[in-house]
Amino acid sequence: MQSGLLFVAAGAVVVAAGTALARYGDAIAHRTRAGRLWIGAVLLAGATSLPELGTDIAAVRMGALDLALGDLFGSSMANMLILALVDLMPPRREVLRRATLDHALAACLAIGLSAATAACLLAPSGRVVAGVSVESMALVVAYLLGTRAVYRHAMRNFGPEQLAADAEVGPGAEPVPTLGRAVAGFGAAALVTLAAAPVFAYAAKALAEETGLGTTFVGTWLVGLSTSLPELVTSVAAVRMGAFDLAVGNLLGSNAFNISILLWVDLAYPGGSIFVDASRSHLLSIVFGIILMVLGLAAIVYRAKKRFAMLEPDSALIVLTYGLAILMLYLRRGG
Repeated sequence: MQSGLLFVAAGAVVVAAGTALARYGDAIAHRTRAGRLWIGAVLLAGATSLPELGTDIAAVRMGALDLALGDLFGSSMANMLILALVDLMPPRREVLRRATLDHALAACLAIGLSAATAACLLAPSGRVVAGVSVESMALVVAYLLGTRAVYRHAMRNFGPEQLAADAEVGPGAEPVPTLGRAVAGFGAAALVTLAAAPVFAYAAKALAEETGLGTTFVGTWLVGLSTSLPELVTSVAAVRMGAFDLAVGNLLGSNAFNISILLWVDLAYPGGSIFVDASRSHLLSIVFGIILMVLGLAAIVYRAKKRFAMLEPDSALIVLTYGLAILMLYLRRGG
């Protein structure tokens, strides 16, 4: 009972902070002219992934490695569920159709990093340098190089029309905060989000022990979904502001950023390599995460004007695939 209350309390804090992150993140994109795609895929994605960072480090220090990794891979799955939900929620804004095609590169980066992580789990080298496995180092380097490529691509295609669209402020909208105020507000909201993370880890581990579901399943489903609350709140807020690229970039960028968190998990893990000691059940989560991202990428690229159903088939398929993934993970919870 107490664990559940802590979980709910931490979630309420994250929801409030996530709304502020979206507002101030959009203001930073407006004031710096960096563009919503870049701000969403890197700055906002990093901030909304802070619960994963704090939760996973706390979980590893409590001896729950599989809870930490389950949270990371489960969060990537949950982010794609959120992408579908913001596209389906009424009134339908056709988020996936209206997002720029430039998100395809960010999606490819997240998919590639996830596939590389699966390969590291399948065939870990076991080599550790300065307390960190070589796989974690390589994945972070790949993330940094990929992020640089996303930035250069976004800036190359960020013309006057896109600049005007990103800078547009609708009638009746609140005045855009100054850059200094936006940065300060964004930083404060990010710190609040990070502070709530250890509560997630403590409550989740207690729930796993009380329910007997296991840390891998609880981490992938419950914690992964819960630590994606900032992505959910910021994406919904961004869509309501008409900042579709900010919302989509946040979700795809968070999936890529989650892989870089493995370095910090590895640093916090005492002893050998996390890739050697982790449960192989995580491979199922990674594979489904990749499938969901492919479906999300296809939904963004697909631009057919005519529709033969009231629901977007891509979004509905993402929701159904996520449900199938959770069912299969539940059936394998003892593995």
